[in-house]
Amino acid sequence: MKLAPKHLIATGLLAALGFAATAQTPPPAAPGAAPAPMAREHHGRFDPAKMQERMARRQAALKQKLQLAPAQESAWTAYTSAMKPPARMQRPDHAEFAKLTTPERVDRMRAMHAARAAEMDKRADATKTFYAALTAEQKKVFDAESMHRRGGHHGGRHHKG
Repeated sequence: MKLAPKHLIATGLLAALGFAATAQTPPPAAPGAAPAPMAREHHGRFDPAKMQERMARRQAALKQKLQLAPAQESAWTAYTSAMKPPARMQRPDHAEFAKLTTPERVDRMRAMHAARAAEMDKRADATKTFYAALTAEQKKVFDAESMHRRGGHHGGRHHKG
């Protein structure tokens, strides 16, 4: 049986998609291995108190490394206040979401996206304002610390492998 060129293209695309999907599947965890910290948090065991405790420890360490002058304390307070997580920015209740029509779900998702974007803008503005209050040496420390927190194995999304 001879395949038409468009069938060959479709077959090739399906094969490529199948390969890409299997390449993206993570290998199974070793028996007895503990789940990754983020995985534990996303399976109903997320503890806001622990998150706030970790955040407070990181902020205290950063403040110590920055060696802020007394005149910079108000900028630090404004920065750390703006960085606190909002009271209620969680995923929607799936049962409630299932009752909505598709256009209503789209509108709800847009509203959630806008709220998250506004929160991100607030934090970005607070970071820039605080950064402007730092000395050149403090800015180097802040830059190094913020890169350390964002990338690699410290909670960032860019993993090697």
